[in-house]
Amino acid sequence: MEKVRRVLVYLSKESSVPECARFVQSITGHFADSETDLVEVSCSLENNRFILYGQDGGKRGPGVMLKRASFCPFKHISKSEAVALPVGVQSRGVDVGVVVLLQSANQKLLLTRRAAGMSIFPNVWVPPGGHIEFDEKMVDAGLRELREETGLKINQEDISSQILGLWESAYPPMLSRGLPQRHHIVTYILLHTSLTHQQLQASLRPEPAEVSGCLWVDAEIVKGIVSAVDGEEDAGKLPENLPQTVSMWEVSPEGRLCPSVLPVSILCGRALAVGEDVERVSTGTKFALELWLKTMEPQR
Repeated sequence: MEKVRRVLVYLSKESSVPECARFVQSITGHFADSETDLVEVSCSLENNRFILYGQDGGKRGPGVMLKRASFCPFKHISKSEAVALPVGVQSRGVDVGVVVLLQSANQKLLLTRRAAGMSIFPNVWVPPGGHIEFDEKMVDAGLRELREETGLKINQEDISSQILGLWESAYPPMLSRGLPQRHHIVTYILLHTSLTHQQLQASLRPEPAEVSGCLWVDAEIVKGIVSAVDGEEDAGKLPENLPQTVSMWEVSPEGRLCPSVLPVSILCGRALAVGEDVERVSTGTKFALELWLKTMEPQR
C-alpha cells in the first residue's frame, strides 16, 4: 500500500533553516515562553511544507496570531508521559488543517456538527474543514473540504479570503482525558461570499458520514459562544437578550435536512475536564469566532 503523504508543520526561529516539528513539542511554546498561550508568527505553504516563522528576524509576510488552549496537552505533558506514547504516534509530526469560516452577504457564519461516528471530536460544532492535500493551496483546500462536507460548490473567483488565525489543536484536548493522539496546527480562513445564508442554505447537501447538523449564526449568538471560555472555572455571565434556541437542520443518515431547533445553552457550553465529551463549540472555533467578531467591528 502506498504511504499517505501528509503536509506537516515546519518551524523556523531567528532565520534558522525550517525543521519538521516534533509531535510532542508545543508549537506555541516554541515561539513564546512556557506560560504564554498567544504569540504572533507568520506562515507560508512552501513545497508541501507548512512553515511557521517567528517574529524575531524570521518574519515572512504578514503576522498572524497563533494560540493554544491554557490546558493544551503539549503545554503540560511530562517527559515520562511523552516517552509513554506509542512510537507510531511520537513519529507522526504535526499535521496541518484548514477550516473555513464562510460568511454570507448578510453576515452569518456556517457551523456544522461533526457526526457521532467521527473518531476525533464527535458531536462538536465547528466550521467546515479538513486537511491539505499535496500540491494544494490553502484556500483551494478549504473550498474542497467545504464542498465535500456540505455540498456547497463555491469558486475562488466568487469569494474574498483572509487568514484569521492559527490554532494549536490536540486530541484528546486535555491530559485529564488521556495522552494526545493527534496534533494539528489549524489555519482558520475567512471567506466572504456575495450570497445570503438563505441562498447558500438552498444548496446545502451535507455528507452524513461527517456532518450531523448545520446552523447559521450571527454576531449576537457568536458573542454568547465566545463568552463561555473553556478552561475557566468561573462560568461568567452570558450576554443579555440571547434567544433560548436557534434554528438548525438535522442531517439524516440518508443526507436529508430536517428543520429543528437547538438550545443556545449547548452552543455556550464548555469543554469538560473529565468524562465523555459533550455537544459544544470547539475551543479552537471559539478563538476563530473571537477573531471574526473583530473583523466586524468597523461595520457596526
